[in-house]
Amino acid sequence: MTQEVITLLSTREIDKMRRAGQLAAQLLDHLTPLVQPGISTLTLNDEAERWTQAHGAKSAPLGYNGFPKSICTSVNEVVCHGIPRADEILQNGDIINIDVTLLVDGYHGDTSRMFCVGQPSETARRLVEVTEKCLHLGIAEVKPGARIGDIGAAIQTYAELQGFSVVQDFVGHGISHIFHTAPQIPHYGRRNTGKRLRPGMVFTIEPMINEGTYEVEVLADKWTAVTKDRGLSAQWEHTLAVTETGVEILTLS
Repeated sequence: MTQEVITLLSTREIDKMRRAGQLAAQLLDHLTPLVQPGISTLTLNDEAERWTQAHGAKSAPLGYNGFPKSICTSVNEVVCHGIPRADEILQNGDIINIDVTLLVDGYHGDTSRMFCVGQPSETARRLVEVTEKCLHLGIAEVKPGARIGDIGAAIQTYAELQGFSVVQDFVGHGISHIFHTAPQIPHYGRRNTGKRLRPGMVFTIEPMINEGTYEVEVLADKWTAVTKDRGLSAQWEHTLAVTETGVEILTLS
């Protein structure tokens, strides 16, 4: 992480985060009908970049620490940071996470969704549904005075009860005019541990849930993270603001 200090955002800054978040959600809405058997992940990337530019925004991942594309496309056993490719063609039964981050007026909107391509297996469909539920269970823990550990505990408890595992190598993160900042938001852990949440904190919750082992490895491209056992992985993500009374999801469509 690039910064240790947790910055509380002003109402004006949260307004900017909301605008960026809503545009990021609209981009995922725009890509949704394109996610079909036979399309390449590069085609999805190129359409995302075209749409982003047409809406006066920037793709934050493009060039970030050398990342070569505008979005992340993580298919089947890819946990996160999959790089779109012309030769990666979606097939019936695949599951794919599309992760987008838009830079609008200097602030970031970061969100991702899972998509089922054609007819996935029952296991794949259940993994996608459980992971989405994990995201919402994590969000439900967010309110002033709660602790960061409460978020991870809620997610881990539910995922493991369903027979799945929680990735520990990648976590949610603070976000503002800086793409990745404090605090880190693990998707596993114990209740009543970690920093207390305060109004003005803005961060992502983005659980990565695996069919088999929680262990991952990063491929030779230095970006693509895959499950160590090559089982399936799923992820959903929202950017959130802690409010005086609870939580606001900034990346709602």
